[in-house]
Amino acid sequence: MAYVRRVIDTELDELFPHLAAIAIDGAKGVGKTATSRERAASVINLDDPAERESVLAYAEGFLTRPRPLLIDEWQHVPSVWDTVRRAVDDDNAGGQFLLTGSATPRAGATAHSGAGRVVRIRMRPMTLAERGIGTPSLSLRGFLDSPGEQVDGRTEITLRDYVRAMTTSGFPGLQGLPPRVLRAQLDSYLQNIVDRDVIDQGLTVRRPAVMLDWMRAYAAATSTTAAYTQILNAATAGIDAKPSRKTTTAYRDMLAQLWILDPVPAWTPFATPLDRLAQSSKHHLADPALAIRLLGLSEEALLDGKGTPVGPQEGTMLGHLFESLVTLCVRVYAQAAEAHVGHLRTRNGDHEVDLIVTRPDGGFVALEVKLAETPNDRDVRHLHWLREHAGDRMLDAVVITTGRNAYRRRDGIAVVPLALLGP
Repeated sequence: MAYVRRVIDTELDELFPHLAAIAIDGAKGVGKTATSRERAASVINLDDPAERESVLAYAEGFLTRPRPLLIDEWQHVPSVWDTVRRAVDDDNAGGQFLLTGSATPRAGATAHSGAGRVVRIRMRPMTLAERGIGTPSLSLRGFLDSPGEQVDGRTEITLRDYVRAMTTSGFPGLQGLPPRVLRAQLDSYLQNIVDRDVIDQGLTVRRPAVMLDWMRAYAAATSTTAAYTQILNAATAGIDAKPSRKTTTAYRDMLAQLWILDPVPAWTPFATPLDRLAQSSKHHLADPALAIRLLGLSEEALLDGKGTPVGPQEGTMLGHLFESLVTLCVRVYAQAAEAHVGHLRTRNGDHEVDLIVTRPDGGFVALEVKLAETPNDRDVRHLHWLREHAGDRMLDAVVITTGRNAYRRRDGIAVVPLALLGP
């Protein structure tokens, strides 16, 4: 198959000619290797036992290979990180090394963080625009750089199309598979996390089924700030001998190291007079399709309103999963625009904004996610509240919907169907 250009390619176009080494982090299957191979003159695959043994026997031997050199799944031989760092110390010319990793090595596995020598970039599953679902007419960067500008566009993408996009996943290698094959691939992906990936990272899982139950409960908490105790209780309902907090914390930390958990941190205002803000992260898996498979939901089940989120938060599971799909797309676009993504929730839960995209200077765009096609005044009340408190720091306000048309409401808030939003 021909390579499909990704949003991260634009970042690499800008950075790699000037940086000697870039590490691309992300869950297995998001496309790190394919993207890196487009730029590499030679490749070392450390997922291959033979290549791994060769590098372990002579750590600096790979430095003689043509560059740009791709070191794939470098975490299997963490010492290569230090070898690359030393090579960059000797020659910092741009465009030499690309390192891809599907896990963060255990603490102490490398002698040096690589700061100042190796720049790290996150790669996530494909956005709707990267999958060719819809044609964006508006950009997140535009809302950040030119707030208040005209908003227009129309899409034929419907709610069913968005649900299908959630269930089919953004993993490049799974695009276009027959439904049953796709489900089998996703189930295998999840099972391999427990049976192989966590073990490769040094975690012994005595009861794999309990870890899968914990992941299932985490999936039910998608787009919420449910406490980990709620997640644990949901995962172990009916089990007398519940795993300890230490055990479930190890699950959480390991899944984060594997980039399977992708929580959105609480927003920290910059020079904005807001207090009483909650600090809990909002829960997301790397791809909404993983949550859907863990919960045993189908396209029709989601459209019928089945599934229950964890915790007291309002909304259907479909609404929470649509927010997760929006979050995935927005985070990819925000990274390309050198912006950061957080969420806002007051401690007593009386105000919340789904996503806050912040520029380095502290200016931000606030986004609400609504499953409805046309948001009403109640849907935008938190955006008005935030604008009253944040003043000029709030550059723009946007509601992401499943509707057909993009426009600005009379109150100035932009309404944008997800399929029309691009980088």
